[in-house]
Amino acid sequence: MWKMRTLLGFLQCCYCCCCFLLLLPPPLWVSLAAAKQVLRYRLAEEGPADIRIGNVASDLGIVTGSGEVTFSLESGSDYLKIDNMTGELSTTERRIDREKLPQCQMIFDENECFLDFEVSVIGPSQSWVDLFEGRVIILDINDNTPTFPSPVLTLTVEENRPVGTLYLLPTATDRDFGRNGIERYELLQEAGSDGSRRGGGGLTSAASDSALYPGGKRRQEADSAARSSVFELQVADTPDGEKQPQLIVKGALDREQRDSYELSLRVRDGGDPARSSQAILRVLITDVNDNSPRFEKSVYEADLAENSSPGTPILQLRAADSDVGVNGQIEYVFGAATESVRRLLRLDESSGWLSVLHRIDREEVNQLRFTVMARDRGQPPKTDKATVVLNIRDENDNVPTIDIRKIGRIPLRDGVASVAEDVLVDTPIALVQVSDRDQGENGVVTCTVVGDVPFQLKPASEGEGEPQNKRKYFLHTSAPLDYEAVKDYNVVIVAVDSGSPSLSSNNSLLVRVGDTNDNPPVFSQAVLEVSFPENNVPGERVATVLATDADSGKNAEIAYSLEPSPLSAESPGGLFTIDPDSGDVRVQAVLDREQKDTYEFQVTARDKGLPSLQGSTTVVVRVADRNDNDPRFMQDVFTFYVKENLQPNSPVGMVTVMDADKGRNAQLSLSIQPGDREQGASGIFSIENDTGTIYSTVSFDRELQTSYTFRVKAVDGGDPARSATATVSLFVMDENDNAPVVAVPVNSSYKVLPPSSSLRSEVITVQAKDADAGQNAELSYSIVGGNPFKLFEIDPASGKVSLVGKLAPKHYGLHRLVIQVNDSGQPPQSTTALLHIFVNESVANATVVEGQVARSLHTPLAQDIAGDPSYELSKQRLSIVIGVVAGIMTVILLILVVVMARYCRSKGKHGGYEAGKKDHEDFFTPQQHDKAKKPKKDKKGKKPGKQPLYSSIVTVEASKPNGQRYDGVNEKLTGDSPSMSRYRSVNGGPGSPDLARHYKSSSPLPTVQLHPQSPTAGKKHQAVQELPPANTFVGAGDNISIGSDHCSEYSCQASSKYSKQMLTHSSNIL
Repeated sequence: MWKMRTLLGFLQCCYCCCCFLLLLPPPLWVSLAAAKQVLRYRLAEEGPADIRIGNVASDLGIVTGSGEVTFSLESGSDYLKIDNMTGELSTTERRIDREKLPQCQMIFDENECFLDFEVSVIGPSQSWVDLFEGRVIILDINDNTPTFPSPVLTLTVEENRPVGTLYLLPTATDRDFGRNGIERYELLQEAGSDGSRRGGGGLTSAASDSALYPGGKRRQEADSAARSSVFELQVADTPDGEKQPQLIVKGALDREQRDSYELSLRVRDGGDPARSSQAILRVLITDVNDNSPRFEKSVYEADLAENSSPGTPILQLRAADSDVGVNGQIEYVFGAATESVRRLLRLDESSGWLSVLHRIDREEVNQLRFTVMARDRGQPPKTDKATVVLNIRDENDNVPTIDIRKIGRIPLRDGVASVAEDVLVDTPIALVQVSDRDQGENGVVTCTVVGDVPFQLKPASEGEGEPQNKRKYFLHTSAPLDYEAVKDYNVVIVAVDSGSPSLSSNNSLLVRVGDTNDNPPVFSQAVLEVSFPENNVPGERVATVLATDADSGKNAEIAYSLEPSPLSAESPGGLFTIDPDSGDVRVQAVLDREQKDTYEFQVTARDKGLPSLQGSTTVVVRVADRNDNDPRFMQDVFTFYVKENLQPNSPVGMVTVMDADKGRNAQLSLSIQPGDREQGASGIFSIENDTGTIYSTVSFDRELQTSYTFRVKAVDGGDPARSATATVSLFVMDENDNAPVVAVPVNSSYKVLPPSSSLRSEVITVQAKDADAGQNAELSYSIVGGNPFKLFEIDPASGKVSLVGKLAPKHYGLHRLVIQVNDSGQPPQSTTALLHIFVNESVANATVVEGQVARSLHTPLAQDIAGDPSYELSKQRLSIVIGVVAGIMTVILLILVVVMARYCRSKGKHGGYEAGKKDHEDFFTPQQHDKAKKPKKDKKGKKPGKQPLYSSIVTVEASKPNGQRYDGVNEKLTGDSPSMSRYRSVNGGPGSPDLARHYKSSSPLPTVQLHPQSPTAGKKHQAVQELPPANTFVGAGDNISIGSDHCSEYSCQASSKYSKQMLTHSSNIL
């Protein structure tokens, strides 16, 4: 720091003398500036671009601002840059990484890592040039994390070691130095792990108290380390300034109780913020091996000549172990060694001999520093560490290098320097840098110019601190240059080092001398073709012809003129003119491409030097076509037909258009313009410019739009452009892509149909429509379900639903018809709808009907819904009731017949029938009654006169339950009265009228069977009522309830009457 202050004070003093120096003549100024000084700056690594480092002009005491003195960075431009006017030194965009700089790879002192640069101070018109050297010291930042050689470190510790036993742990490496290097080590317990296979024992972190390193000193650790009940970490400072972690046994070790410990070893550097890493420290407890190997010395140092062949022995490391057997057998391994050490050197594990594995180049590695571990073969093994310092001795194996660079304003490119022939003597024209990578005398270089050339080398710097293996020279002119004598000089520079034997190299510079007016004007093209449009304005510029002359001043001033072309005898003077100064070629008449399309003439350029030099070029004017023709479509209206549902981006048509112009004027650009009916056609259609094919960007739907009309516009490439339009009409052809839609009826609605409706009466008309057109919209109707009684039919064409069957009580209720509507497209599309018809006189409760319709919507279509579902069930119940009542009546009648039979049998015992004897009262003889007169009742309530009991009787036969007749009575009657005969029962057919109501009063019996067959007329006792055979019926009263097992009031009364009357009749008959 004090050096920088001294330097700044000196610079301030120099600044005061700047004005005086500027007043001196330039030669005196150059001589005063010859006392060179080295510029020194400091810069932290890894900084961004454009960081200011310092001001060279201010540090050198040079006043800037007038522009006469400029600055140029001659070396170090990879990382540095300088402002040519102000001398401000800053960084470039390339990032500076201290650890990756080649010159800093093997530097362990941060003050020794630097970047060298050179700055040239250039006087007015480069009348003088001064070169200054500078050095930027690269300061280290904490950009590298310390790391262990392995993520898992294994240490074997023998059991029963006394407390305080010390074990060396592998050290970490950090590419940073100083404060950013390794600062401390910490011992941690592995989270969530006891680190052992047997037993327990927790570990806690603690601080290290002290450390003792062999040959070193004891130090107190102020930072935090780790403690445990068994081990403790302490860190020792080694003689070479490194930190050595050591593990100390703190408690008793018994391998039989616990044979391993697993800890975490953390290393932390001293940067801000600090960087750290950690590794697993696995401590294996083994049996006792109580003596460690010991090296003969802690540090081995040797010199090795570079380029030594592989296998060359360097030194032998020796260690001794007091143990015997395997515990005393020692093997040598690398300890803390970099990758380059392991790559270049070989260590014999048994003998300790260190030898060369690969050739070592001192210019890449000048020193190797590493550690070697001596390890015995005991269990656990014991180790000792020794440091090896291997200095690489230089050999003269590098030839000097010569680098020729530009200096000031004289250009130098590809080894050629262009110098004007009027340059002053002793003018520096190039910077020559000679260097040798070798060291000492091998790097001392002598440099000289060989040959008879007007150039010489002068040292660029006379400072005493300049390294011997790196020198800079200016290449000056030593005599006037004469272009006419020598145009080019091949300057050969030879450099020889001082090694034994010496090595040399050479480099050459071609100096090209500039002359005066020795270059004729040159056109860039031998033939210049110009395109010029027709129908021009007279006096319009056709082209500008330019020639270049390498000379300067009058020798570079050019005059242009027109001359006839050697290939054309026609003179361009009347039609074209050229400006002698600017080279503008103009046309004086109107060009017509149809008359002539090409003109050719020659342009000559002459300079004004003495003697004058000239050059020429041929100009070919090609008359270009103007856009004077409109594009033309082949038709004014294009009509196309496409099917709907066409895939997007499909071609729908093609238009043809032409243009009579040529070139760009005939290049047509087609576009879609919105039409009158469809303003969105430009978004629906696109057109291919090359073929005129029109594509649709959407799929057409005829039901949405049946046609499109738009315009196609063709614009040519002329300026101004011309255009034409044509109308495109696109008609969309229908496809059967829509199914019929039923408007009437709605599935959830119903139609009330009175039972009195006549046949062929209209119930409802199904109304449907189809969005398609033509045959695709022709609909047909049919009933496909829900008409089990065939009551309804539908007109296929009109959809009219009519009643075709007679309605009966069982048809009362809800009917669901499944109507299918089909179109006539190919393939056809169909729609199914539900028609609900409620057969009844009226709707007393609409909610019930709506509930039935709602249930119908959830009923499968395969299931019929038609009429009253309980009707058939009621009929079945009625049949059951009638059968039960008939059975009861049959039993009662059977009982009565038996009673009568017994009564007649007892009567026969007291008196018999006598033939020919007339009874007092023949009840079989029909009585004459006046049908017109009705029987009158007695006024006193007496019953009318007694009539024959069975005036209208028929023969009665009681049936047994199994269908057999009871024959006891008939047999008895037959025995007593031969004239009586048995009558067979004849039942009426299913169409017999129900006469139960008509014969209610005269048929008191619950169940009777009437036999219309009577004996032949003329016989006595034929008192049988004549009834039609179809009137045979079964009567059981009027008040039988359907579906009930109980008789009505009337039927029950009739049964009781029957019992009483039968008794009365029996007594009368008897």
